Amino acid sequence: MNRRDLIQAVVTQTGVERRQVDQVLLGFTEVVTAVVSKGEPVSISGFAKFVKVDRPARMGRNPQTQEPVRIKASKKARITPLKAFKDAVVKTSLAPKLERGVWPAAPAGAKTAAKKSTAKKSTAKKSTAKKSTARKSGAGKAGARKSTAKKSTAKKSTAKKSTTRKAPARKTTARKAPARKTTAARKTTAARKTAKR
Repeated sequence: MNRRDLIQAVVTQTGVERRQVDQVLLGFTEVVTAVVSKGEPVSISGFAKFVKVDRPARMGRNPQTQEPVRIKASKKARITPLKAFKDAVVKTSLAPKLERGVWPAAPAGAKTAAKKSTAKKSTAKKSTAKKSTARKSGAGKAGARKSTAKKSTAKKSTAKKSTTRKAPARKTTARKAPARKTTAARKTTAARKTAKR
């Protein structure tokens, strides 16, 4: 588990925002490092103790030649796990219970596979939606064609009716024409009679 995994695990366990967990972890490491570097031990009960150890100069021995060698004074950092931590590591039943998904986290391959499967499902849904809309549009087009065909036949029938209605009117006008002629003839005969008188 690296720093990123640790932050994500703490976020999942506590429900705190990732940025806040990152800031707290950074502040924790800075404070512990600064305090221990000054020679002050930091002890977290039930977890670990952080200490700066001063090693004085001493005499040692070269393992190859067995000659005595002087070792200089040095300073080292020591992290000592405390009893509760040791017991929990040795006996897993004493370890604290984590929320589901904290650790082990889902592997990256599983995440990508899950993303791919969801993408495939979404594309499948889109394709089925397109097919259904195409079917609906096809049905709508067929219905529109039928309705236009009905409208065209209705227009034709109305045109036929109108022409049949207009035909008798034409016949009546044809009948009226001889009547006009007779009246004109009567007028001419009347004019002739008056002229003879």
